[in-house]
Amino acid sequence: MPRLFLLLIALAVLGACVATPRGSPPGTDRVVTPLPHGWRFLDGPAPVAAAQPGFDDGDWAPVALPHSWNALGVYTTEANPPQRKRQGEGWYRLTLDGAALPDRPRHYLQFDAVGNVADVWVNGRHVGRHAGAFSRFRFDVTDALVRAGPNLIAIRADNSKPAPGSPTEHVIPLLGDFFIHGGLYRPVSLVSVGDAHIDLLDHGSPGVFVRADEIGPDAATVRVRTKLRAPAGVTVATLLRDAAGREVARDVARSDGSAAIEQAIRLPAPRLWDGRRDPHLYTATVELRDGARLLDRVVERFGVRRFAIDPARGFVLNGRHLPLHGVSRHQDWLGQGWAIGRAEHERDMALIAEMGANSIRFAHYQHAEEWFDLSDEAGMTVWAELPFVNKVAFGDAAASPELIANARAQMIELIRQNYNHPSVVTWGTGNEVDIDLAFNRLGPRADARPLLDDLHVLSRAEDPSRPTVIADCCEATPGDKVAYLPVLTGHADLMGYNRYFGWYYGKPADLGPHLDMLRARHPTIPISVSEYGAGGALSQHSDDPEGGPISSGGRPHPEDYQAWFHERSWPQLRDRPYLWGNWIWNMFDFSTAPRREGDATDINDKGLVSFDRRTRKDAFYYYKAQWSADPVLHITQRRYTRRAYPVTDVRVYSNAPAARLSLNGRDLGERPCPERICVWPAVRLDAGANRLVAVAGDLRDAVDWDAPDAAAGLTINAGDLAGFTAADGHRTGSDAFFRGGEAHRIAGAEVERLSGVGDARLRSGYRTGRFNYAIPLPTGRWRVTLLFVEPTIRAPRRITVAAEGRMKLRAFDPRAAAGDVLRAVERSFDVTVDDGTLDLDFGDDAILSAITVRPAGRSVAP
Repeated sequence: MPRLFLLLIALAVLGACVATPRGSPPGTDRVVTPLPHGWRFLDGPAPVAAAQPGFDDGDWAPVALPHSWNALGVYTTEANPPQRKRQGEGWYRLTLDGAALPDRPRHYLQFDAVGNVADVWVNGRHVGRHAGAFSRFRFDVTDALVRAGPNLIAIRADNSKPAPGSPTEHVIPLLGDFFIHGGLYRPVSLVSVGDAHIDLLDHGSPGVFVRADEIGPDAATVRVRTKLRAPAGVTVATLLRDAAGREVARDVARSDGSAAIEQAIRLPAPRLWDGRRDPHLYTATVELRDGARLLDRVVERFGVRRFAIDPARGFVLNGRHLPLHGVSRHQDWLGQGWAIGRAEHERDMALIAEMGANSIRFAHYQHAEEWFDLSDEAGMTVWAELPFVNKVAFGDAAASPELIANARAQMIELIRQNYNHPSVVTWGTGNEVDIDLAFNRLGPRADARPLLDDLHVLSRAEDPSRPTVIADCCEATPGDKVAYLPVLTGHADLMGYNRYFGWYYGKPADLGPHLDMLRARHPTIPISVSEYGAGGALSQHSDDPEGGPISSGGRPHPEDYQAWFHERSWPQLRDRPYLWGNWIWNMFDFSTAPRREGDATDINDKGLVSFDRRTRKDAFYYYKAQWSADPVLHITQRRYTRRAYPVTDVRVYSNAPAARLSLNGRDLGERPCPERICVWPAVRLDAGANRLVAVAGDLRDAVDWDAPDAAAGLTINAGDLAGFTAADGHRTGSDAFFRGGEAHRIAGAEVERLSGVGDARLRSGYRTGRFNYAIPLPTGRWRVTLLFVEPTIRAPRRITVAAEGRMKLRAFDPRAAAGDVLRAVERSFDVTVDDGTLDLDFGDDAILSAITVRPAGRSVAP
């Protein structure tokens, strides 16, 4: 009975969706029937008999679309948290009542996307296969359907991991730092039309292609190309309307029986699509008619705009220089994976627009139609991209003919399906396609350039109005790379460079000079920064982001480091107007496997917003202050509530000229906000509760922090970005209050060998060289305990340490004192502080792992 009940629901829904539109004779114009309900799903492989009508799917799960069997990525550091990341087959079945089918002679099944390879059967008849997880495709199922009785639709979706011999062996992407979700994760529908109709089998395109040229203040020419499956003598009537729905132009042309008909329509006084300033959209309604009888209708939106991209001037829209600053976006959501709908797309766009971005890079694949539409509406300038990522083969070989064919097919689908969107200004032909080759995971024959060249020629043939672009990982970046690494610049019209100075290599300050070098090397190619970013874990914090080396592939990823990284990166990009665009990696945290980084598992945490879209990180507000015209006031480190130190700088992001700060009702004064950052240095917090309130004009922001009692002392984790709370409740802060020296961290197998005195969490980081600390402390007598670890066998050190100008240690060698390397040893001394600051000076060739300061006479816990 439950199975029959579900079937009746499915049939009723189909019948409710197929009513002929009012005013249209039956059996003529197009009917689109969404098919979101009534599906049965098997999470795993099934026998081929599952494609047959008589197969018993009673124990399959009922599901609604969009649906995916994958949803991975969790905010936990557990070793193996439960997740849905199985790769392989999944099966779907749906029964439609033939009697309820629309009264049209032809029917097409439309899939907006299936991950990753889809085989489709209707009533046991295999009607088609599609390879590629991101684009729309259709199959003509007219001859497979029956009018009398039920019709069984069966789909086998397969997202097997690409490997030699797998079903996805020749399907791009072969690899990438994102997860290919399986299933019917975008809508499915039945499109029913007359025998004469606008073409539905043109690579998933709408069959209508619109572009504007000869654009001037008085008029523009709108060129409309309509592909037909219709006899000679039918007419194509095209009506143009503005955003208010007013008719602005029309044209009627008669078909001579050709596969396509072209119209050039004069549009008077065009209103330009002008980015976020004025994203005006027109609609083109194309009707196929036989006399007065309507045969088919397609409505497409378009914009009138002109743009140029220049090596010196950057991006120019409608004659004005428009520096593009924006974000990259992946489409998955926490707990939902890729199975998202319009509400999720709208939330994403609202957050991007709120931050003040004017451009989006669609990473690293074709996104949903709704996302293109929203970009048009919001005035976002778009880099749309093919999922050609990381490599062309599994070994030292060129791209296979099958893979080349698949890449070409996906390129054509991307362009034809999204040709009419004015937001799109460039077609991306590849992302980091040489990275596996660069790091010697592939040999020199696995060269991506021949395929890139092929895709470039194909793209320009499909759409001469838009340039191609490549995102490069590796040209002239630090690190050991193979000698045969090819240079990709010049294999597309434009170039994007994915650069991570201060994260994977180098320092943030290296970014600008590196870009200047690339510009000098390639003076005729417009260049951009297609990715830059750093991880930011909401639960991990640092008292000083410069206090230790970042573990880019591990833990922690302090949110404060991410904000610091962007504070130092963005001004370098802003001040280089030759860059035609810059895109932060990434707008949202997203899933990728395997990762054990920050405070998450299988999540790339470089997003400015959390995976569930609920939390804007500090770096989000940094960019909002930089880019948005809306007033901004944001106190940073609001999630670092249990402070390790009683003294700290307070930072506020604001586009106001100045802001005022109070602490527990006490006025701390007004500070200017240069570079949109206002700083109150060395604010002394109260023991316990602290409420900080910032005010700028009508804006107000507040945070609540809990601070330790300054009279109890403190512990500094030298050379480390992270602090921690001990079992006894004592808080240890990350490295802070220092000047000079270099921070390092013991990693890998050496960590397991660490031993000796003190908390084990204090032993792995260290500061070396000549350096000093100016530690804020109340006046009084203090016991100072220094922790030392010598990480390697080397010549004896002769460390000197002075406190308040008095020598406390002379010619100290940690290894000799501890008896071995990687063994911690302590030295303690008393000192009197009478000016609020403890000055510690470490002489040349010093090394230090921790400082603990307690009131004299109080013991330090081992």
